[in-house]
Order: sequence, then C-alpha cells, then structure tokens
Amino acid sequence: MILGDVLGLPVLDSDGGRLGKAADVRFVLDGAPHQLISEARMLGIVVSPHSAASFLGYERTNLTQPWPLAHLLRWRHRGSFLVLWEDIALIGKDSVRLRPGFTRYSPALEERDQG
Repeated sequence: MILGDVLGLPVLDSDGGRLGKAADVRFVLDGAPHQLISEARMLGIVVSPHSAASFLGYERTNLTQPWPLAHLLRWRHRGSFLVLWEDIALIGKDSVRLRPGFTRYSPALEERDQG
C-alpha cells in the first residue's frame, strides 16, 4: 500500500454509505521515549466529510495563529474523525470500507509534555 493511493479515497461505512474522504493517515512510533530509531505503525485514517485537503497541522490543538487560517481550516474539516486500523475492513483502489460498529475518535492532536 502506498500512502498517496489512500489519501483522497472515499470512505464508506459497512453498508456502502459515504462518510467522507481519507484526509490524513496517522502513525504512532513504537519504542522507548527518546529512542533514536522506532518502528512506525499505522494507527488509522482521518476521515473528513467536507474535504480531502490537508489540515496543514491545524489539527494540533495548540496552533491558533494566524487565526483566519486556523479558523478556516477547522471549519473546512468540521465533522472529521479518526478511525482506527482495527475498524478498517478494506482499503481498495477505489474506496476505503469500514467495519460494522466502527468508532469515531477525535482527530485533534494534543500537545504533550516533551520533557
């Protein structure tokens, strides 16, 4: 799977209903804190009902400037949600299909203490 092939694909529920488009893919790094080399693992995809365009980093809750851009991008991606890898039934060449009973999570990225 190539990441560029997933971004922009329509995301469907288990009955084929359209939920939006794949706007982003989330990864986590598995490894000890401050480890130089860690394994990246796909956590899930961010589904946006209005746009498959990038969040440009404004999914981070601490980014608020410049405020017109932050406001516009948050409005453009209103209703977006993260769906975990476990809830993805199929990633095909034309769409992403979710499992029945999938869970919607917030796409926001919280600032964490880096100390």
